[in-house]
Amino acid sequence: MAELQTLARWIKESSRTVALTGAGMSTESGIPDFRSKSGWWNNIDPATVATVEALEENYELFQSFYAARIGGLRGCKPHRGHQILAEWEQRGFLHSIATQNVDGFHQQAGSKQVCELHGSIRTVRCSTCEQRTELDAFLAGQSCQTCKGRLRPDVVLFGEMLPQEPWQRALADIRSAELVLVIGTSLQVYPVAQLPHMTQGRVAILNYEPTAQDEHFELVIHGKAGELLQQLNTQI
Repeated sequence: MAELQTLARWIKESSRTVALTGAGMSTESGIPDFRSKSGWWNNIDPATVATVEALEENYELFQSFYAARIGGLRGCKPHRGHQILAEWEQRGFLHSIATQNVDGFHQQAGSKQVCELHGSIRTVRCSTCEQRTELDAFLAGQSCQTCKGRLRPDVVLFGEMLPQEPWQRALADIRSAELVLVIGTSLQVYPVAQLPHMTQGRVAILNYEPTAQDEHFELVIHGKAGELLQQLNTQI
C-alpha cells in the first residue's frame, strides 16, 4: 500500500512523532468499542451511567457497570500493535502517546511516555476524600475505609474536566510534533478531538472507519490498528 510506504518514510524522517490513540486501538485486544455500529454503548446509554449524577444518585448501577467493565479486562492483553508502539519509543521513532483509553495496555506493552487523557480504570479512589484504595474494594462494593464515601475508578466521567497534567503534557507534545499519528479514534469526543489540529506538523490517521475529520489530514489509512501497525513496522 503506497500510503503505508509514505507513512513509514514520514516516521523515519520525523524527529518528534506523537501518537493519539482511541478505542479502536484496544478492540483487537477484545475490548468493546463503545462508538462503532456494534459498540457496547449501543446497548446501554452512557449518559445514564458514566456520570457524576449516577455516582451520587444511582451508585448501585454505577458500581455494577464499572465492575463489569473491569471484569471485561480479565483475559485481555496488549496486542502486537501496542508492542510495536513501545518498540518505536525505545528505538527513538515515537516520543510519546496520548490515549483516550483507560485500560492501561500501552504501559503493559512497555510504553513509558503515556498521557492518559481519560484516566485509568485500573486504579480506584474515594469520591469524597480522594483517598486511594484497592481495586478489589470497589469490585466488592465496599465504602471508603477512611470516610465511608463512595469508591470510584480513576476515569473521567461525563461532565468532568480532563486531568490537567496529562492534558497539558499531551498538548505540549503535539504542538511540538513533526508528525502526529491518530490511531483508532473516531475523534468524536471533545476536547481530545481538537488535539490533531493543534500541531504544525503532519497528521496521519489510521482508523477502521472514515471520520468526519479525515479531509483535514495529510494521510488517511483505513484498517485495523494492530494490522496496520504491523505492516508499517516491516518498513521501518
